[in-house]
Amino acid sequence: MEFFKKTALAALVMGFSGAALALPNITILATGGTIAGGGDSATKSNYTAGKVGVENLVNAVPQLKDIANVKGEQVVNIGSQDMNDNVWLTLAKKINTDCDKTDGFVITHGTDTMEETAYFLDLTVKCDKPVVMVGAMRPSTSMSADGPFNLYNAVVTAADKASANRGVLVVMNDTVLDG
Repeated sequence: MEFFKKTALAALVMGFSGAALALPNITILATGGTIAGGGDSATKSNYTAGKVGVENLVNAVPQLKDIANVKGEQVVNIGSQDMNDNVWLTLAKKINTDCDKTDGFVITHGTDTMEETAYFLDLTVKCDKPVVMVGAMRPSTSMSADGPFNLYNAVVTAADKASANRGVLVVMNDTVLDG
């Protein structure tokens, strides 16, 4: 009974403001790639990278709302073979500018040049919040799309305070990689 009284008192002191239960804010910066790829058939392997927008990627994983307040922004929607310095600079500037406005970043990206982008961002981002890159091996329209699961894990990683100050992380296939 004493424990209950202390717990109830603590809840009253906090005023049920929700601050103690607030979800982290995570910004998803979408750049395209296979994770955003779309094809004409769920059973065929032909697809176009960067065909699906960030809103559809987020909506494909309704469980994200239980982990974080997610805000998506479409930076570009290209295959990563078309990644270039301008996109890298845009991403770095966006993260550095918005660092104080969010609790972490997830960047959806194609796998062809993901390591180059991660390296560039690791050198140029001056933000202590988690920065997590994520991609997929199968397009979003595939019957066995891996992007939704990878995106879920990337948001979980970005929402975890233990991911801060670790440089740019890559999350795919149930694995977290760091520099």
